[in-house]
Amino acid sequence: MRLARLILPLLALFAVTPAFAKMVVKPVDWTLDGTTFKSLLIYDDAAKAKRPGLVMVPNWYGVGDTAVEKAKKIAGKDYVILLTDMYGEGVRPKNDDEAKAAIGPLYGNRALMRQRIDKAFEQLKVYTANAPIDQSRLAAIGFCFGGNAVLDLARSGSDAKAVISFHGGLGTDDPALAKSIKARVLAINGADDTATIPDVPKFTEEMRGSPADWQFVEIGHAVHCFTETEATGKTGNCRYDAKAAARSYAMMRSWLAESFAKN
Repeated sequence: MRLARLILPLLALFAVTPAFAKMVVKPVDWTLDGTTFKSLLIYDDAAKAKRPGLVMVPNWYGVGDTAVEKAKKIAGKDYVILLTDMYGEGVRPKNDDEAKAAIGPLYGNRALMRQRIDKAFEQLKVYTANAPIDQSRLAAIGFCFGGNAVLDLARSGSDAKAVISFHGGLGTDDPALAKSIKARVLAINGADDTATIPDVPKFTEEMRGSPADWQFVEIGHAVHCFTETEATGKTGNCRYDAKAAARSYAMMRSWLAESFAKN
């Protein structure tokens, strides 16, 4: 009896101890027009409840260790993230020159960029069978180059509930595509981002001509790369800004919650 009195409280303790979080990083591949793309599915498997799925396109350095850590932090227990390879197998830039070369073919052929991001979003739907993704709550987020990519996803007429661009490029090869937008569009840029300031008037004009529920936010005194923790420089147009990053992530979560509530 004495032993039983000791064991039962211990069993009760283990019964109420929460499961430890474990971030799953699962390689996923697909092929498009003969090119194989190596992406990653990232989520916390401690919770089994289905949650929104997000395509995430990183900055021009593509799928690497820094992008994986960023995706883990954003995913937490709230989202399943498909960290998306836009370049294809073997293309992993190691410096700015290589990154510029990698994005060149996509900026030079925006139809190809749209084709690749559309394929990634369709793959997110496929993985709802193998990950805790709620197929009724799908969206896309992107950073720098990736921001431009997810805006092109919206322009392609995707049925994503929302797309969110962080310090992303705003330009397009065809403003008329905006008439096809179904997603709710949020673009968040630095007010002092010299790389994107010239495109702001054209972008807002483009959005005004669309049927989209959209919002363009400029964060005061922020420049480019404000969510990129590795951008540690004190000068120049690519600098991390903790305050701007926190504000933008809060806006993202609010925008996604509103978008998914409109199902």
